[in-house]
Amino acid sequence: MSGAFLFGVCTVASSVAVQWVIDRVVVPRFEVGDVATSTIVAGCALIIGIGILRATGVVIRRSFAGMTQWRIAESLTNEVTERYIEQPASWHRRQSEGQLVARAGVDVDTTVGVMAPIPFALGTILMVVVAAIWLIATDVVMGVAAVAVFPVLMVANVMYQHRVDRHFDDAQQALGTFAGAVHESFEAVQLVKAYGAGQRETERLSHLAGVIRDARVRAVHLRGTFESLLEMIPSLTNIGLVVLGASRVQSGNVTIGELSGFIYMFTLLVFPLRLVGYALSELPHSYAGYARLRETLDDPFDPDPVAAIGTTTGDVAVRVAHVSFAHTGEPGPVVIDASVEILTGSVTAFVGPTGSGKSTLIDLLAGLLKPTAGSIDLVDGQRTVVFQEAFLFGGSVRDNVRVSEHLDDAQVWEALRLACAADFVSELPDALDTLVGERGVTLSGGQRQRIALARALARRPDLLLLDDTTSALDPATELAVLANLRSSLTKTTVVMVASRPSTIALADDVLFVEQGRIVAHGPHEQLMSEVDAYRHLVEAFETDRSRLPGTGDEFGSATRPNLGGVS
Repeated sequence: MSGAFLFGVCTVASSVAVQWVIDRVVVPRFEVGDVATSTIVAGCALIIGIGILRATGVVIRRSFAGMTQWRIAESLTNEVTERYIEQPASWHRRQSEGQLVARAGVDVDTTVGVMAPIPFALGTILMVVVAAIWLIATDVVMGVAAVAVFPVLMVANVMYQHRVDRHFDDAQQALGTFAGAVHESFEAVQLVKAYGAGQRETERLSHLAGVIRDARVRAVHLRGTFESLLEMIPSLTNIGLVVLGASRVQSGNVTIGELSGFIYMFTLLVFPLRLVGYALSELPHSYAGYARLRETLDDPFDPDPVAAIGTTTGDVAVRVAHVSFAHTGEPGPVVIDASVEILTGSVTAFVGPTGSGKSTLIDLLAGLLKPTAGSIDLVDGQRTVVFQEAFLFGGSVRDNVRVSEHLDDAQVWEALRLACAADFVSELPDALDTLVGERGVTLSGGQRQRIALARALARRPDLLLLDDTTSALDPATELAVLANLRSSLTKTTVVMVASRPSTIALADDVLFVEQGRIVAHGPHEQLMSEVDAYRHLVEAFETDRSRLPGTGDEFGSATRPNLGGVS
């Protein structure tokens, strides 16, 4: 602001200097034929000195405006990112990943866009005030005529701002939607390629880009009209001032130097006044971005599920008491009045048909969801979860196993051994230093799952939650992994979603889940003999895995679908 004010004052002073040089150097040289050297030197020093001060003001203004702009961007980005971190998983599940990325990036940049011209615009206002006083003091008639133009320009700015707000808001909302769609499309690039949906995605993104284009074009059309007014009004005023000034000089009310300084002053004001218009035109654009940021920052925190989890005592690692859960807006509960106790060091399997609520129970135990009713108490210690869809970062194998833990290579290799991943990792080109690609794209599904499992095992958890984690492994590897867990992590309580009969049989205890309820609880053999629905489900699992597609035996004759000749 100081630099902007210095520039504004020196701009007015430069007009005074022009007037002084014309009246003291130029006119006397024509009229008298000679001018004192000291007067010429003083005129040069005056112009050069004011020019240096103006340049200094520009450097100060631009440097500190830029630093301020990006410091604000840093603060907003950190604030938004911290909000993302503080919101629990239940909040993130309702959001679009692309929209979240856009708000921490595009919207922040848009918000701070107005910060750079603001000091110059405010400095211009000071300059206009000082210039108005100087113009009127120089000549009341010409000064009033010149100053009368300023309100006209301000009214044009205000009208423009009110009309353009809506278009910039539409464009910013469309930009966020477009960024989300692009993010989604890139995430699903393999699916898009596999299904030949490239043209569909192109058309979808083109439509969204067209919405942005149309909103921006409407805004630019208004800006073009507004800027043409800013160009036309001062130019016409300048012509009028020259005509009026000529008559004032002829009548002896002003000197040639005063008229020249007057016209020069008004000409200098044209560009800064346009910058005021630019700042005002950026204001609705920036506000549209800031409004989107506020939507995220003002969104109330979801209740923290972890805070609702209590601590067990004694030999009980997990205590679930009358727990129910329903997703917001869903018609009915996913989990209904679930109660169970799981002993420390045991292996417990959740078994049930698709959609019965098994994964939701794992999410409740992991603290990713908060029960709608009831209570959950867990062993006090390290708790880890491995999801069915393994997520790997784009770094090295070592980075993916360590994540935020300070583990040496020996501990990393031990975790990989427990997850039956050490052999294939040692054969990778750079072993632990091998880059796995974004989301582990260079590895197979089973390899990704084993590294994700190693990441959990490296922490030697007291409670290990597996959401059908070993589904991508062959039966032999799956049995080897579970055997390693029993032999090396004897104090770890394992709760897993399972669908392989061989895996289910290894569990100490089985919870049979059906339509959100735990309908049976006990050893596998006991449930097989006492619960018909459980026995039929496990037998169906075994049948599905033992019969190969194309044999004609995988479907009953009454329900076999028409495969259209495809085997």
